Amino acid sequence: MSSAAADSAAPSGSVETVPDVGILRALLDGRWASMRERARDLAKDPRFAVEIGEGVEAQREHTLERLLALAEAGHSRLGFPSRYGGANDVGGSITSFEMLAMGDLSLLVKAGVQWGLFGGAILHLGTERHHEKYISKLISGELLGCFAMTETGHGSDVASLRTTATYDPDADEFVIRTPSTAARKEYIGNAARDGHVAVVFAQLVTKGESQGVHAFVVPIRTSDGSPAPGVRIEDCGLKAGLNGVDNGRLYFDDVRIPRDNLLNRYGDVADDGSYRTPIENKTKRFFTMLGTLVQGRISVAGGAGAATKVALAIAIRYGEERRQFAGPDGDEIAVLDYLAHQRKLLPALAKTYALHFAQLALVEGLHDTTPDLDAPRDADPAEHPGRRELEARAAGIKAAATWHATSAIQACREACGGAGYLAENRLPGLKADTDVFTTFEGDNTVLLQLVAKELLTGYRDHFGELDLFGTARFVTDMAFETVVERIGGRRILQRLIDAAPGRGNEEDLRDRAWHLALFDYRESHLLETVARRLQRATSAQDPFAVFNAAQDHMLAAARAHVDSVLLQAFVEAIERCVDTAERELLERVCDLFVLSTIEAERGWFQEHGRLTAARSKAAIAEVNALCGLVRPHARTLVDAFGIPESALAAPIAHGSEERVEAAAR
Repeated sequence: MSSAAADSAAPSGSVETVPDVGILRALLDGRWASMRERARDLAKDPRFAVEIGEGVEAQREHTLERLLALAEAGHSRLGFPSRYGGANDVGGSITSFEMLAMGDLSLLVKAGVQWGLFGGAILHLGTERHHEKYISKLISGELLGCFAMTETGHGSDVASLRTTATYDPDADEFVIRTPSTAARKEYIGNAARDGHVAVVFAQLVTKGESQGVHAFVVPIRTSDGSPAPGVRIEDCGLKAGLNGVDNGRLYFDDVRIPRDNLLNRYGDVADDGSYRTPIENKTKRFFTMLGTLVQGRISVAGGAGAATKVALAIAIRYGEERRQFAGPDGDEIAVLDYLAHQRKLLPALAKTYALHFAQLALVEGLHDTTPDLDAPRDADPAEHPGRRELEARAAGIKAAATWHATSAIQACREACGGAGYLAENRLPGLKADTDVFTTFEGDNTVLLQLVAKELLTGYRDHFGELDLFGTARFVTDMAFETVVERIGGRRILQRLIDAAPGRGNEEDLRDRAWHLALFDYRESHLLETVARRLQRATSAQDPFAVFNAAQDHMLAAARAHVDSVLLQAFVEAIERCVDTAERELLERVCDLFVLSTIEAERGWFQEHGRLTAARSKAAIAEVNALCGLVRPHARTLVDAFGIPESALAAPIAHGSEERVEAAAR
């Protein structure tokens, strides 16, 4: 069937008026629309064109050149205080970072290492003496740095890092030591070639006592680029992707640094070796320190979403142009008119919209809960109302966005057939470059576990119970009324249900109030039942065995919570859209997101009496119908992302040679 025939046969609920790309883009661009426009203008600079097929050294050199060009253009200023040449705009910084992901992903990661991780650690973990010494230089690119946290033997378990920083009061220095190969710093961006300084995370030892993990500024190269005394550097070599980033390994053989190189916002050592801190509880101090670095997770989620949008735009453009097999009228049919092809791409597009709206809310939340960078430090950001929830939400959305990128980009690659396997069409590179997003800035499974712990225990109020066994111990004494009150934000949920437009029939599969209630039920039920499961444990049982046996249940509760967050963000975005045609289209896209999620989880809903077999089958049919409704607007939906044409530098995104020639005639 031709696309015109498909339109005429569309089921009820089709969008009658042609939606305006500009109106949709304004909604998608959100609060930092001006930053997105600046990024689109910057993408026109030929220095930022995506290069295909370069060798490792050429990629690294070009990535460094582009990094310095970003600094020259002012990109690096956004997330730093004005007094050091910054622009004091955390939300703008993350938004600009997200837009970078539409182009060269090696540049994205190298910029994230330099200004997000290295610079962010100096800013958030250091004090005025460190800011004065380093920030202006790192903003300009004069000082290139690394973020040396991960070790070969310890990645997610940061509290158990083995690198030590032992204070020597006689010399007024810390001695940085790598005690074993398992303690070497691993996969460190900027380490193999370009970095001169590293923020090294190590166990602080003074007067024979460990005070837990702290961060230290450690020179790793001399002015001529050779390793600093006592520092050994290895190149991680060729990777599956992101080969413009010079990842390396670092070893420290009793490297001495001044006492002042301790980033001392949350803990300091006097010249006699005495330790002082504003947060006495070690566990609370550790998690407060890590909480200041949440910007990295939010940035990775945004970057994954941007790369997914590029892949979908390429695949949908190609799907509209590529034709296979003649229809009844003798004309070949565009592959995007086939339902099977629509099912590959359009539910993924719908979830990408849901994730985008959740990301907008997340960035706003971070910006609004971060103290003014230009103001004196008089508050701990972790103590800001809503900050704890934001950190858990960031963990969940990062996991959802990066897993979605992996699956959606693969679907786009397959949807483009052999053409999708050609490097010139960007999809293989997007797939390779984003694959690691699921495990850096926090392994996704560990992050979902963090979400589940936050939902179950309110663990940040109980800093003595944060180890692996703490969740099981605490939940034993927990009142379930507390769980039910905490999940999902009941007042917000009720407001959304009340505001949802009625469709005149409770059995309508597109009824938004039903969607919200169903998602909330799944989250509530999973959370309450895992809490009961943990509560049944007795004090005589091994806490690890109890926790481990329920881990799959906890992860399911976390995933359900993230789905609820995405739906709520989508509904709130629709509420902000006052234009009829665009709102109608977003309603259909939201329906597709919801019902494709229900379809994927229909076994659970049937097992728990929320869907009959007939209604489950009807949901599948409704997904098919919605694919047909969204299909005529697929190009509009991807064009609304505002992807720079330079990022769509894939021949298949611009029509076949035959069709271009035909149009010219």
